[in-house]
Amino acid sequence: MKFQDQFMWGTASAAYQVEGAYAEDGKGLSVWDAYTQEGGHVAHGENGNVACDHYHRFREDVQTMREMGVKNYRLSISWPRVIPNGTGEVNRKGLQFYSDLVDELLANGIEPLVTLFHWDYPYALHKRGGWLNPAASDWFAEYAKVVVDALSDRVQYWMTLNEPQVFVGCGYAIGKFAPFQTLPVRDLAQISHNVLLSHGKAVKVIREHAKKKPIVGFAFCTPCWTPENDSPEAVEEARRKSFSISRGRLCFDAAWWADPIVLGDYPKEAYEMLGDDMPQIAPGDLECISQPIDFYGVNIYESKANENPDGYAENAYLGCARTQMGWPVTPEALYWGPKFLYERYRKPILITENGMASHDWVQLDGKVHDPQRIDYMKRYLRELYRATQDGIDVMGYMYWSVMDNFEWADGYDKRFGLVHVDYCTQKRTIKDSGYFYRDVIRTNGEAIFSDTWEG
Repeated sequence: MKFQDQFMWGTASAAYQVEGAYAEDGKGLSVWDAYTQEGGHVAHGENGNVACDHYHRFREDVQTMREMGVKNYRLSISWPRVIPNGTGEVNRKGLQFYSDLVDELLANGIEPLVTLFHWDYPYALHKRGGWLNPAASDWFAEYAKVVVDALSDRVQYWMTLNEPQVFVGCGYAIGKFAPFQTLPVRDLAQISHNVLLSHGKAVKVIREHAKKKPIVGFAFCTPCWTPENDSPEAVEEARRKSFSISRGRLCFDAAWWADPIVLGDYPKEAYEMLGDDMPQIAPGDLECISQPIDFYGVNIYESKANENPDGYAENAYLGCARTQMGWPVTPEALYWGPKFLYERYRKPILITENGMASHDWVQLDGKVHDPQRIDYMKRYLRELYRATQDGIDVMGYMYWSVMDNFEWADGYDKRFGLVHVDYCTQKRTIKDSGYFYRDVIRTNGEAIFSDTWEG
């Protein structure tokens, strides 16, 4: 049993989480750079100033990916590294870093997948109103063109935005992530609209200016509810919940973001629910937002469930398996999530993130043994394979993450990587899971069906 030919096997990372060099070679500050210097926002007062020092060690990291047999690498571009003030003068040294990284990947047989924005918003633009500024989408389009002009002769796969549900929801609704704000629903709706316009304008820029025929999408996360049983009624209820929207959780709801892009308008319930708090929609906005895309990229880690303040959420139970993040291990999410998304939006599905944080350390034999992660990958990938056998068009799977890195508000405690990073010395050690993933890639998925694995 194997995945289809041409299935894309890869890994992923984000610029702020791995690069470091936060103020080198002309780079401007992002909101993460600025606000983590204050302290009080991140575990242990940590920040991404150095992170994994990928900016200086990218050639070593690409060689490590090659050793693991990685075929695709999803990376993100730091907007303020390329345009320090967010708009205007381009930082050629910053742009050259990404050009060199792309060249290094291609020289080692690894296809780059470029994400234009993975949360590190330019601080200079934030001070000018950020995503609430009516010019926000034009700023993003300007930035997109700079990157496309520089890299599109070698890069074919593009993603505009990573998880707007999170950078808007956690950054502006609940104040957990930079810039750590809590805004009213009216502002959140307008930010969402400006973010969606940014996506649409960036897609137009990519289509119009790419030198190599582009394949374009995004990388969203999705509230994936899974059925309580296999009955048609339970399946339909899970589907309904997966695409429902609520005023209190608006920014986190999948349909709020994906419906305008793929279906051409906000959900009908949004207009009824928000009323005067709906964003200002100018003539032509929805046409711009709904530029044709080639795939639906989605980050899936767990199923979603109603919380129970006096007990367990619906997807948990006494003693259930959990990752280091505290998330229940729910492999079925990688079946039902792609299935529901494909049936609603009819776009090929790319798993742009899936993985687990675990308690990993270099053991006395000098190796990192992480059997839980191997088991996790087997369970989730078996469910993804089941989806492909049921006719769901799945393009590929990008494991999150290629290496341990700065995990946002959790600092460096949570380790998602296939490669262990000693943050004090920057030494890299491929974990057992990295070698297991090499076998998965080599066998086009066949390795996940073995109940044992000898590294």
